[in-house]
Amino acid sequence: MSDARPERRLSAILAADVAGYSQLVGLDEEGTIGQLRAHRALLFDPQVTAHRGRIVKTTGDGLLAEFASVVDAVRCAVDVQRGMFARNAQVAEERRLEFRIGVHVGDIVIEGDDILGDGVNIAARLEGIAEPGGIAVSGRVQEDCEGRLDVGFTDDGEQQLKNIARPVRVFRLRLDGMGPRVMARAVAKAPVGTDKPSVAVLPFQNLSADPEQDYFTDGMVDEIIMTLSRNRNLLVISRNSTFTYKGRAVDVKQVGRDLGAHYVLEGSVRKAGNRIRIAGQLIDAKSAANLWAERFEGGIEDLFDLQDRVASSVVGALVPKLLQAEIVRARARPTESLDAHLTSMRGLASFQKWGRDATDEALQLAYRAIELDPNFAAPYGLALSCYVVRKTSGWVTDPAHDIAETARLAAMAAEVGRDESFALASAGFAVANILGDLDAGASLIERALDLNPNGSMALTQSGYVRVWLGQPEIAIEHLQKAMRLSPVDTTMFMMQMAMAFAHYIAGRDEEAFAWAEKALQRNPFLAPATRIAAASAALLGRMADATKYLALLRQLDPGLRIANLGERVTLRRAEDRERLAEGLRKAGLPE
Repeated sequence: MSDARPERRLSAILAADVAGYSQLVGLDEEGTIGQLRAHRALLFDPQVTAHRGRIVKTTGDGLLAEFASVVDAVRCAVDVQRGMFARNAQVAEERRLEFRIGVHVGDIVIEGDDILGDGVNIAARLEGIAEPGGIAVSGRVQEDCEGRLDVGFTDDGEQQLKNIARPVRVFRLRLDGMGPRVMARAVAKAPVGTDKPSVAVLPFQNLSADPEQDYFTDGMVDEIIMTLSRNRNLLVISRNSTFTYKGRAVDVKQVGRDLGAHYVLEGSVRKAGNRIRIAGQLIDAKSAANLWAERFEGGIEDLFDLQDRVASSVVGALVPKLLQAEIVRARARPTESLDAHLTSMRGLASFQKWGRDATDEALQLAYRAIELDPNFAAPYGLALSCYVVRKTSGWVTDPAHDIAETARLAAMAAEVGRDESFALASAGFAVANILGDLDAGASLIERALDLNPNGSMALTQSGYVRVWLGQPEIAIEHLQKAMRLSPVDTTMFMMQMAMAFAHYIAGRDEEAFAWAEKALQRNPFLAPATRIAAASAALLGRMADATKYLALLRQLDPGLRIANLGERVTLRRAEDRERLAEGLRKAGLPE
């Protein structure tokens, strides 16, 4: 008898099927099967691949997929369900295909290309109790994913699943919900902002009598996309994204929101004999206003030459209209509410006083401005900046509240301020500092710098996050640029303080001490700068300076200890955390 043991591994399992599939097939067999194939080909299968999974097998209306990462598996499920919501928007309710999805992580048995075992069975049972369009996961999945996805979780308690020996803790995902820690990843994934006008070229309609001419129509659109992409003043959404709308009636406003596009180009192609007519129209995705429309006609003697001429003509007509529209957009006010604008400005003035009472006042004014105009981005950035100052200064009295509000405000800033550098950078800074997700924070700040490469505040915030990531040289480069761009900035001490920290973790204590003192000369109430001054002085052996700055630090932040340093600053590298603790311990900070 063989003693060979079955091969096993720990995997995340995603199980999915179509709710009410048999009934849908009974109503329209060919149409339902065609819809399912299209959803699989254009959405489900690409999402599994994009999230580093593999489809193990399909079973009529269902499928089973395996992932090495449980977070990737749930992200895939979320993106599929959101994609299905968009794809079903124009479909009659009684004919919609809706997936139910279950996700579990557990030990599985490998048998060739197939997978077996309790891990698979539990995922299948979770799928069975999921709502149409919903996702059910096990408690183990929820623990691994909490705070990493733009969803909330509803606890359904322990349930006895069919043919599963032990009860399973079940959670349902709230795709429109927000828990206190969920936005760190979500905001990093929002559509990328840019200072360039963005265009989505939708698949053109084939108006020819011959459906086989779809290839020609698609080829024409491909050529237009390629030609537009060569223009450095435009951001063109990829074909992979825009062609998911093929064959669907679309709402251009929704397309703009889904793809982060300012403008949508749509059109049609009609081929009759040797003549071809192409009609195109450019639409403002925010207002749905038609900015430009034109027809092009030509012969088919030379197909590739015709495609090139049409695409070039489209670009030639498109770019001037885009530039005109962008000028109008640039002149638009950030808010129609004068009260909101003035309230936000008052809050900013209070914030720049830098004291505890002034920061509290600035936060109250930021909330008031948001109440006056929820679509005004600037006060979200101001409020997030206040929460960062509260944390770094040791003024937080209710950490859970500050974390929850940071997550909520960061989500709103990323949505409302997707084209506003200050809001995005402030959101990124808060996500990194308070929520502790350095990668998501850095991503948001990069988006802000894409919008405005010369924003000194965003460059300063990038400098801090790069320090926390353990990248002092990049931090110094960004901070030097910020100082060049704004040499008389009223918040120059912020740049100097970050410069001190960057040199400190790079092991250059002389430079760190000098920059910390410069910051404190401009603003003597900076606990972070005082920490670096005390630590660097101690490591340099300047104990008189170390003692002086530690005494000041104890006044500014009485609750600070070696044990809670991590509550004041997030440092990814263990060696950076150890070095900061070493310097402050040597300066005399209690354990």
